[in-house]
Amino acid sequence: MAAEVRTTCPYCGVGCGVLAKVAADGSVSVRGDPDHPANAGKLCSKGSALGETLGLDGRLLSPEIGGRAAGWDEALDLVAKKFSDTIAAHGPDSVGFYVSGQLLTEDYYVANKLMKGFIGCGNIDTNSRLCMASSVAGHRRAFGEDIVPGTYEDFEEADLVVLVGSNTAWCHPVLYQRLLAARTKRGTRIAVVDPRRTATGEDCDLFLPIRPGTDVLLFNGLLAHLVRRGALDADYIAAHTNGFDAATTLAAADAPTVARVAEGCGLDPADVRRLYDWFAATPRTVTVYSQGVNQSAHGTDKVNAIINCHLATGRIGKPGMGPFSVTGQPNAMGGREVGGLANQLAAHMGFEDSAAIDRVGRFWNAPAVARKPGLKAVDLFEAAADGRVRALWIMGTNPAVSMPDAARVRAALKACDFVVVSDVVRTDTTRFADVLLPAAGWGEKDGTVTNSERRISRQRPFAPLPGDVRPDWWIITEVARRMGFAEAFDYATPAAIFREHAALSAFENDGARLFDIGGLADIDDDDYAGFQPMHWPLRAGRGARADRLAGDGKFPTPDGRARFVAVRQEGPALPVDGAFPIALTTGRIRDQWHTMTRTGLVPRLMAHAPEPAIEINPADAAAIGLREGDLARVESRYGSGRAKVRLTDAQRIGQAFLPMHWSGRFAANAAAGPLSTPVTDPFSGQPELKHVPVRIAREPVHWEGVLITRRDIRPTGFVHWSRAAVAGGWAYELAGTEPAEQGILLARRLVDVVPRDRLLEYTDRRHSIFRAAATDDDGRLAEALLVAPRGALPEREWLLSLLASGAPLSSLERRALLSGRAPVAMPSIGRVVCACFNVGVNQIDRAIAGGCASVEEVGRTLSAGTNCGSCRVEIRGMIEARRLQAAE
Repeated sequence: MAAEVRTTCPYCGVGCGVLAKVAADGSVSVRGDPDHPANAGKLCSKGSALGETLGLDGRLLSPEIGGRAAGWDEALDLVAKKFSDTIAAHGPDSVGFYVSGQLLTEDYYVANKLMKGFIGCGNIDTNSRLCMASSVAGHRRAFGEDIVPGTYEDFEEADLVVLVGSNTAWCHPVLYQRLLAARTKRGTRIAVVDPRRTATGEDCDLFLPIRPGTDVLLFNGLLAHLVRRGALDADYIAAHTNGFDAATTLAAADAPTVARVAEGCGLDPADVRRLYDWFAATPRTVTVYSQGVNQSAHGTDKVNAIINCHLATGRIGKPGMGPFSVTGQPNAMGGREVGGLANQLAAHMGFEDSAAIDRVGRFWNAPAVARKPGLKAVDLFEAAADGRVRALWIMGTNPAVSMPDAARVRAALKACDFVVVSDVVRTDTTRFADVLLPAAGWGEKDGTVTNSERRISRQRPFAPLPGDVRPDWWIITEVARRMGFAEAFDYATPAAIFREHAALSAFENDGARLFDIGGLADIDDDDYAGFQPMHWPLRAGRGARADRLAGDGKFPTPDGRARFVAVRQEGPALPVDGAFPIALTTGRIRDQWHTMTRTGLVPRLMAHAPEPAIEINPADAAAIGLREGDLARVESRYGSGRAKVRLTDAQRIGQAFLPMHWSGRFAANAAAGPLSTPVTDPFSGQPELKHVPVRIAREPVHWEGVLITRRDIRPTGFVHWSRAAVAGGWAYELAGTEPAEQGILLARRLVDVVPRDRLLEYTDRRHSIFRAAATDDDGRLAEALLVAPRGALPEREWLLSLLASGAPLSSLERRALLSGRAPVAMPSIGRVVCACFNVGVNQIDRAIAGGCASVEEVGRTLSAGTNCGSCRVEIRGMIEARRLQAAE
């Protein structure tokens, strides 16, 4: 029997340990690693489904040049030559890398070394620029270095946890369950600050639905309140900080009263006062923040406004205390450690320090080391558009969808002289590649990642590299060698890269930089293979180490003191107006990840939210003339998109929410990136993804259709389509503004490829109805197409069950195909609520009707809510709705 392999989840920054096992038939099963300190055996819905994402369908298996298959030598030679020739003709600033938090630390390290050390340019940036750059800038301003002082244990040791711009219940569910367990054990209070009442906001002690972008005002008000109340740690401020007077003076002017804060933030004054009083009276307080803070044109100021409050109370680096930035990607932290951001050097050194530039250059023996920051993400693609960057290498990310003003990014990729893309599967971005390089995916990668609490863990391979796939570090190293830098890139294993990375962190580091893993610089291959998860720093010869940082009041600044940063509330980068009256925000949904290249392939992960939907308050919808399920057109100053309307009181009036996940592989035009503004934070360069003014209008849909098929296709010519993975294939939702008769003609093209002798058809021209179905050689359902006027489509659950079963159809089923309805009644589980155990809304409703009066009782009956817990809020809402209905 195959042994389980200990590895780390490739999704969010929690960094959960995973045990993976490959069966004799090649299938992979996963479970949480009970010995990993981040998750103690728990996995979220996405992590639980990892084994279902590992097939070879859609995988890139060999290099391609101009769309044709090529060998590695030809592809690598071409990449090296094009980059070398471009540098020779136009200088090192004419090339760039755009990399990803999906890379392992070893991949990141060699990419950064090649660009900054040997090409001699800072033009390497990462998609972490879109999620974590403001935290980095805020940390460096306050602490002198990009450090997260606390650990996950602080969630469990706090008496108050304030979650700011973080839907932790959905985006970091395993961490959130640790917090809920602490609330049960010690009575921890949870306050949530978020414009939307998310699942996290539904399960807290205090919810503050803040007006988007006013976080600085809220925390300046808190700082001023702490001063008024005398709830300061004066000794700590005097001994360990600078800048207190300037910060508090500006805070008092910005937010002089609770009433002023409440008015500016759109909050109830009593709720603001309650939060302030709780914070003032609770020494063990942790403030957790994520993308709602970072993804802003003023994100760095928001971070520092939060940190100021913790410095003022001395709540840094002690059990149950501190500001805590949770990352969105598995190795966003590792990328920051090796200098993956364009304005950083490796090992937490910076371009502002000439001695650091010299130090890195000497360590690498790189006389041409970059001496100034490179172009940050938004600027990098602007430079590709206007010809300043002529050769661009994109690794493991999909900027054609994820970047703000994505249409402009696509134009830049098309205009760029030479584009290389390394990835695991085809994406919207790979369409623009002159050279396409097949990279190793999760389960094949070998290296390390660092999670949000600075804990380094191993990702280990448990599957062979398929086809001609190669690891990212190997690809980068081979290009470097061909560019003439062979001696500096003489790596045979990722362990060798890690040793160098560790050695650089300790090189001429007398403690001025807290990032120091020099204790691992001599790790041998066996110890690297068996590496156990641990926090940094890991200094050589320093004996016992502390998991938390700065608890002694010492900071990596020139004078050893932390710095208050005086900040003030600024207005939105782009305010709403009469032309664009709705503020659109973007973010994640529960079971999806980034642009769905993995999670979009798993039926149970698609079942909770199978279509792109824009959430809007019913009052706004009524004013626009929108109803639940309508198709809406959303327009900003940068682009447009379409999504189905979902009405919810959880959305504030004047605001809307669109998930970030839908790419061109899963919908016609539902991506958030093309709508988003490229305006960036002046300190971090992070774009404003949480606020863009839009207008929303109803599309006059005249017909709808559904195609259930085994084929993986991309429909063309439709006003709207989206697709969801289902058992056995795909379900495509179609809609059009054409007359229904034209819609039938358009839709039936989708089945024109089916041999006529296998296709059953039915047309009712009077009622504009069309139905078609096809079977394969074995008599199994191959596909079914239903078209009807809006609202007239039959339920498709029976057809989906036929596709899933893979069994030959009975004569009764064949006769019923064109009706679209089951010949006999069949129970339906309904929309999936619990993705971990594939439990649907109808099953839960029946359990509640049968007497289950609590989430725990539903869990005992159906298992729903007993794994990651991210569905518990929805189950609780169903129980409450049934209780209220019974009371009427």
